[in-house]
Amino acid sequence: MIIVTSGHVDHGKTALLKALTGTNTAHLPEEKKRGMTIDLGYAYLPLGESKKTLGFIDVPGHEKFLSNMLAGLGGVHYAMLIVAADEGIAAQTKEHLAILRQLQFREIMVVLTKADRADSVQIDTLIHKIKRDYPFLCQAKYFITSAENGQGIEELRNYLHQLPELAETQKPFRYAIDRVFSVKGAGTVVTGTAFAGRVQVEDELYLSTGQKVRVKAIHAQNTPSEQGLAGQRLALNLNVDLDRTLIKRGDWLLQGIPPLPTTRISVQIWVETPLNESQPIHIYHAASRTTGQLVLLQSKNVAQNDRTLAEIILDSPLFLAFGDKLILRSGDAKTLVAGARVLEINSPKRHKRTAERLSFLANLALAKNAPQRIGLALQHNAIEANQVMWGEQLSVISLDEALAQCGAMRYQDWCFNADYQAEKTQQILTALATYHEQHNDQLGVSKARLYRIALLNQPEHLIYHLIDEMLDNGKLQQTRGWLHLPEHKIRFDEEEQHRWQWVLKEFEKANGQAIWVRDMANALVMDENKMRNFMYKAGKLGYLTPIVKDRFFLTETIYAYARLIKQIAEEKGKVSVNEVRDRLNFGRKLTVQLMEYFDRIGFLRRKGNNHILRDKNIFDL
Repeated sequence: MIIVTSGHVDHGKTALLKALTGTNTAHLPEEKKRGMTIDLGYAYLPLGESKKTLGFIDVPGHEKFLSNMLAGLGGVHYAMLIVAADEGIAAQTKEHLAILRQLQFREIMVVLTKADRADSVQIDTLIHKIKRDYPFLCQAKYFITSAENGQGIEELRNYLHQLPELAETQKPFRYAIDRVFSVKGAGTVVTGTAFAGRVQVEDELYLSTGQKVRVKAIHAQNTPSEQGLAGQRLALNLNVDLDRTLIKRGDWLLQGIPPLPTTRISVQIWVETPLNESQPIHIYHAASRTTGQLVLLQSKNVAQNDRTLAEIILDSPLFLAFGDKLILRSGDAKTLVAGARVLEINSPKRHKRTAERLSFLANLALAKNAPQRIGLALQHNAIEANQVMWGEQLSVISLDEALAQCGAMRYQDWCFNADYQAEKTQQILTALATYHEQHNDQLGVSKARLYRIALLNQPEHLIYHLIDEMLDNGKLQQTRGWLHLPEHKIRFDEEEQHRWQWVLKEFEKANGQAIWVRDMANALVMDENKMRNFMYKAGKLGYLTPIVKDRFFLTETIYAYARLIKQIAEEKGKVSVNEVRDRLNFGRKLTVQLMEYFDRIGFLRRKGNNHILRDKNIFDL
């Protein structure tokens, strides 16, 4: 467990921490000279039988306080405000207080130091003034201490001892790197704070750059250990060569393969100074700092202490997840603007101020747990499982549990709910009904074409899965590979069945060639218009396929040619008209018509003088 300490210079932080821990943080050597130790800016208090060690951040100076405290903020839920009893609130204390308030700690303890230099009236007056000026500290726990005579030290130590551990050790490991260096005899060492999860010696992790690394050794809270936990300050010895692998402050170590970082986020902000609709800002997150644009979503301006929804457009991408805390400062980095909590990563670029959108974000801010937030996100969308797991920092098992709790489901890489399935199912049925109406000479469409005309912008494999389920439950039917509505049926009458046998014999005589309507009518001594209507009806039934107007192949022959072309294209990556002409012993005109038909229905796609496979599943039986 780590506790942030803050306060004005010379208000006794160093002396207090020395009294608590026995360590003088003002005289610690640098990390590079101490090998695997990670003492810089930290003091540690082992808690005996509990085997717990408290770590204290002690960083003087406002700018350094901000960057270093945020770097160590992962898994940190407690803070101590140090105020000298004889001096009271000083200028730097006010700045620190504003930041502490914006970071929404679980508990902030107020520690009055140098009590030996003030009388009881001064101390009571100071406590009253703090509560009056900073209402959020009214319910805080106050400690009156003196490092000089030991007053209140034991009471404070005992209180810290009983603080509950709130670190999220069950989530995937996530670790912010704030320092990188080499140690003779050990190699590359990184230091930082674990935001979540746990890590063990010999674990393989991923740098946020995507490279896999192995953990050779761990120091947790300044002690050699076989494992490190969320909320601990860790030094990790990695099996990487800094001369070959660039690792820098602001990088992350992660349990899984990292996603792409985000440049656009939706946040809830707590406003420190009045804001206008849009302004440049500096963004502090973990050990990273970048610039960007803050855009208010609910109004054109907000007053101090307001809470509102906003969007941040980042100049440099960051690895952010839901609930991450940010500090926002003015464009010149001199003024604290607001604190922020991440609600959504990769937020949409358009329609960001619609009533529906703002309601979604407001509900997201009010949601109490991951299942509720996932349920909101899946109201009208299918979302990639990896995206959900990263955003909520969930394992695969935790994701499935959360989906079950919010009534959603997962198919392969996609998460969705029953409403999404019902909506997309109806869109498929509507698109197919429209197709039947507009193409009454066709029995149906291929699965790939149905996807393209109904739901092109949706995940392809997920829509195929929904189509398969519709086939299973009878909402769709499939005849000779073509999908159609159950009521869309075409049948030969008795006379037409007899005629079909004669037509079939003519195709057998043609030995795989196409036949024109006129030639078939002449061969069977039949009116050309009557034969045309009959052959197009046979096309609707799937027996024949017109490749151009009035020129037909047997459908089974089309399938055979498709298999041949697929074989050539998969072997060579492409197929040409001349190659098909030679393999089928066709004339060039017929071969061109056949290839253009395959292009037209989406089986092939022309690229220069060649054709490549576009959808190899169309002619699967």
